[in-house]
Amino acid sequence: MGEEFQASKPIYLQIVDKVCHQIARNELLPGDKLPSVREMAIKSGVNPNTIQRTYSELERMAIVETKRGQGTFVTENETAVKELKFQLQRSIIEAFFTAMKDLGFSEEEMIDGLQSYIVEKQVSHDD
Repeated sequence: MGEEFQASKPIYLQIVDKVCHQIARNELLPGDKLPSVREMAIKSGVNPNTIQRTYSELERMAIVETKRGQGTFVTENETAVKELKFQLQRSIIEAFFTAMKDLGFSEEEMIDGLQSYIVEKQVSHDD
C-alpha cells in the first residue's frame, strides 16, 4: 500500500518532490484540495507526522495554503506555480549538465545530442 522511498533523502522531502511534480504536470491544479494529513499518510504508508511536516514545508515554499477547518489547497498564485516549474526545470538541466560534463562531453556535444534526441522523438511520435 505504501510507496518506496530512498534511504538517502528524508521521506517528507521525497513527498514534497512528488507533490511539486504533480503540480508541474497539472495533475494538481491551482485551488485543488490535497488529501487530509491522515488520508495522505495512509496512502503513502507513512506516519501522519511525516505528512504534517510535508504540508508545512510546502506551505513554507508558498506552494500550498492551509485554510483552517477546510484543508490544504494548491496555491492559486500563478507566479508561485510558474516559479516552481522553472525551479524544477533548472534542477533537471543542472543534473543533466553535470552528468554529461562528468562523462567528458562538451557543451556543443550536449546541445547536438539533445537536438538529435528531440528530432528522433518527433519522428517516432509521428509514426
